[in-house]
Amino acid sequence: MRWPSWDSASVPRPERLVLVVGTGTEVGKTWVACALARALRAAGVEVAARKPAQSFDPADPGPTDAELLAVATGEKAGEVCRPELTYPVPMAPPMAAAALGRPAPTMAELVGGLADGPAWGDGLGVGIVEAAGGVRSPLADDGDSVDLARAIRPDLVVLVADAGLGTIHAVRSAAPALADWPLAVVLNRYDAGSDLHRRNRAWLAERDRLPVYTDVAAVLGDLLARDSR
Repeated sequence: MRWPSWDSASVPRPERLVLVVGTGTEVGKTWVACALARALRAAGVEVAARKPAQSFDPADPGPTDAELLAVATGEKAGEVCRPELTYPVPMAPPMAAAALGRPAPTMAELVGGLADGPAWGDGLGVGIVEAAGGVRSPLADDGDSVDLARAIRPDLVVLVADAGLGTIHAVRSAAPALADWPLAVVLNRYDAGSDLHRRNRAWLAERDRLPVYTDVAAVLGDLLARDSR
């Protein structure tokens, strides 16, 4: 199947585009995306974030992912994630839409909505797109985060994983699907004092030869060092 593609001639594209994905749910994708946005702004880089679709537990009093990203970038939550693509059901977006009796989003709708909002205009230094769930979790009725990557052609994919038990399996399961793009594996909640965390990092970096990071500052340095498209 041919997925909708990002036509840079008709849709504004940032100088650098970063896609943040995760090995699963609750691994810290939003925390990493927000930290990256804050670090970019502190470095004087204009940045905007987009959450193509989001779902959440309405019983949770905390802010949504879009609200957190909006604070980090200085945008409005409705610009980060369109209200019609926000679902108050803790399921993958197309499943949440079905549970609410609403039309499930398509990949074309998600891609088409990324350039919404005044911040996503010409001259934007870095655009951060945060997916939902794991790499192969349904993001739209007809696609997942890998399909989103095929559509928007990111300059860098940041794969967020937990640093503890199950990390090696989770990263090894997700990374091959992202082999077409430059990859940065971020071990979130990494504790240098943990023998397990250190061994997980070493295994992935030395045996699997993956670019593994434990802090956003290092990812930022590599991102800014890349030639813009």
